Amino acid sequence: MPLVAVVMGSKSDTEAMQPTLDVLTQLGIDYEVSVISAHRDPERARQFGLSAREQGIEVIIAAAGGAAHLPGVLASWTTLPVIGVPLATSELKGVDALYSIVQMPAGIPVASVAIGSAGAKNAAYLAAEILSLKYDEIRKAYEKYRSQLQGDNK
Repeated sequence: MPLVAVVMGSKSDTEAMQPTLDVLTQLGIDYEVSVISAHRDPERARQFGLSAREQGIEVIIAAAGGAAHLPGVLASWTTLPVIGVPLATSELKGVDALYSIVQMPAGIPVASVAIGSAGAKNAAYLAAEILSLKYDEIRKAYEKYRSQLQGDNK
């Protein structure tokens, strides 16, 4: 059963989010991928947010560019942790998406990561950290990855 939902606003975001999927796979974390537009299909976004917990999802990673409303819209419909990934899809190269994701109103938090592939990877690592609180196998896989990072710096 997937523990993480990776949600994108458009199919064209798939390439930008591939690093997220690669890291989740590397760490052995089951995930599902959905394409849901907060603007073109707001009812589907609402239903997804309302039903995610019942589906076994424990963390949502939501990627969007431009106005980047998807992470915030999903967060408004669930109390699960939502990690927003700002994508560089406009002339502003993702800064607009970053500001949209980090400027959530009090009470509806969305975690945010960096723009680009480092952010896409960090979204998966942050999900792993969250899930590590409950799942020892994920904690061990993540700790192994982190120990390898330390070895790379020597």
